[in-house]
Amino acid sequence: MTVKLFHRNETTHALRAWIPAFAGMTTRETDMLRFMLLCMLAMVTATHAAEPRRDSYVENARDIAVQQPGPHEGEGTTTAYPFFEQADGFDIVFRQRALHPGATIGEHRNDKDEIYYVLSGRGELLLDGKRRDVGPGDAILTRDGSTHALAQRGDADLVIIVVYRKRAPR
Repeated sequence: MTVKLFHRNETTHALRAWIPAFAGMTTRETDMLRFMLLCMLAMVTATHAAEPRRDSYVENARDIAVQQPGPHEGEGTTTAYPFFEQADGFDIVFRQRALHPGATIGEHRNDKDEIYYVLSGRGELLLDGKRRDVGPGDAILTRDGSTHALAQRGDADLVIIVVYRKRAPR
């Protein structure tokens, strides 16, 4: 869905032209109405986005990107792309994450098997106390009970795919 945002005067004029009841409204009243309409649109969009899906579908990264701090008390800023997060009954997490310059995934102990796959950029991996450089084409398996951390290095984003099985609800 594309929403075109108009200049305030264009919106006020459009509201007054489309719906005769708005013709007698002041600019302040139309501003308040426009604000309420945008809030309702945001609530409908958020509600729709959170609905579980049972169908097969395609998602594009640009539509689901969300900026987040480094996971597991990491540093800096990352962008997460939580693909198929709304897929009902789908027990696999498939996420792309871009670690922007200076960002890290903090050291943590895994409670599940997890795979990182490096798409682009450079990083430094800490895996069970051992450090090593990682780059495009490297696949990292961290087992249940392992500890690991990942730090972006260099000027380019470190872009990874993260895959793991969701834990069954208790």
